Amino acid sequence: MFTRRNFIAVGAMAGLSACATTPPPIPATVPSPPVIPPLPDFYGAITTEPYPIPAIPEGKLPQRYWRQEVANPWPNYTSGTIVVDPDAAMLHFVEDEDRAIRYGVSVGAAGFAWQGTARLQFCRKWPRWKVPQTMIARKPELEPYSVANGGMDPGPENPLGARALYLFQNGIDTLYRIHGDASYLELGKAVSSGCIRMLNQDVIHLHERAIHGSSVIVLPSMKANKLEQLY
Repeated sequence: MFTRRNFIAVGAMAGLSACATTPPPIPATVPSPPVIPPLPDFYGAITTEPYPIPAIPEGKLPQRYWRQEVANPWPNYTSGTIVVDPDAAMLHFVEDEDRAIRYGVSVGAAGFAWQGTARLQFCRKWPRWKVPQTMIARKPELEPYSVANGGMDPGPENPLGARALYLFQNGIDTLYRIHGDASYLELGKAVSSGCIRMLNQDVIHLHERAIHGSSVIVLPSMKANKLEQLY
């Protein structure tokens, strides 16, 4: 029998149910954007050269490729030795037993990669680009810039950039260079015909320290076929 007591109890329960509310949803945690440190001043525009060198855009160059002084990974090498690790896309200039300067680089594309020990024969500021016949055979449109035709004038369009370091073996030009004109987008990638390409800001810095006759050691690549190729 539904009594008055039952009716009061049911009414009380209904009142409690009416007072209960659904808790608001917990807002999703929005991750904070990564903090990108500002580029060092030495990656700014250079206006004291014969040709202007633009600044590297902020937030575009990964910090691991920034020029920096590091502990020397090769303490047995003499001061002035240059060591290129293609797989890490890093070039080290040995300062002394303890310290080295590390630069980010791009390296030779698979099929054009070079390795071994060479001699730094000489360096050039704003060099002419004299295209070897082996490259002209692949790209005939470069014939106007051949050795016989005097090469390409220095300047912003010249792919050797602001500086070039020339590598020789047993007195013979290897035709491979350490040079500038790298894009910040190229660092860490295989993009050239065997050359080691650097940012213009960095190759100028290296050129100021490079020692005539020093050893340039390009380590063998263990993953040449895995590197991203742009051409």
